[in-house]
Amino acid sequence: MAALAAPVTARGPWLTAALNASPAGPLGRVRPLALVVEPHPQGGPDAVALLSTRRRGVTTAVTLLGAQVAPLPDGRPQHRLLARDEEAAARLAAGVADLLDDLRGPWTLRLAGLPLGDPTVRHLAAALPDSSLATTRSRRLVDELDTVGDVLRSRDPAELERWLPAVLDRVPPVQRPFLRSTARLHAAIGQLEVAVVRAAAGPAAVLLTLVDRRPGGEDRWPWWASSDVGGLRRELGSPSVSLTASAGLIRR
Repeated sequence: MAALAAPVTARGPWLTAALNASPAGPLGRVRPLALVVEPHPQGGPDAVALLSTRRRGVTTAVTLLGAQVAPLPDGRPQHRLLARDEEAAARLAAGVADLLDDLRGPWTLRLAGLPLGDPTVRHLAAALPDSSLATTRSRRLVDELDTVGDVLRSRDPAELERWLPAVLDRVPPVQRPFLRSTARLHAAIGQLEVAVVRAAAGPAAVLLTLVDRRPGGEDRWPWWASSDVGGLRRELGSPSVSLTASAGLIRR
């Protein structure tokens, strides 16, 4: 993940939080799977696909690990099929195809939120002739809170705890457990900033931003926000690609 500069949403802490937020009951349980291309047992992997499967009746749904949670930050691809080079990507795609062949009963595959031109997606599309590719372009959140008032910005986990109840009040109940645990985890490792425009009755605006330190500088990715005073807008973000396929389903 580090060697390929995977974004925060495609790294271990985020995916661990996503897995912990997955349904735990026997009817809705998400089963994580790791497909690893590792030419030498003593060395590191050359490619990894972190997937999840979920049974829906007799059908197995296969997706990327972390694709089921919300809220996800918009504006750029959130997920990755990690491969060091073209050969590793081809072998990883072959492994995904083999996994699908080994599934009992009907299955669906949806790999979304991946970078345009992803080599593993290209090889997998060639291995699955009936698959479909689609390109989407989401709208990224732009932080302009400094134009509407004094903004308190902090990466202190204590400041997050101070404002977290106000954040959760503005989040749909189904999203609260994931947002709470993920925000706390990334604040603890220095990868979350909370920005607040204060008002007499509570925050007039709150913004959570994912922060990633890279050799070329700091990468800031606005994640979630709510404002009663403006200072936030949306603009076109980077395109992403998705691949969908299925087998064994009855067409009506």
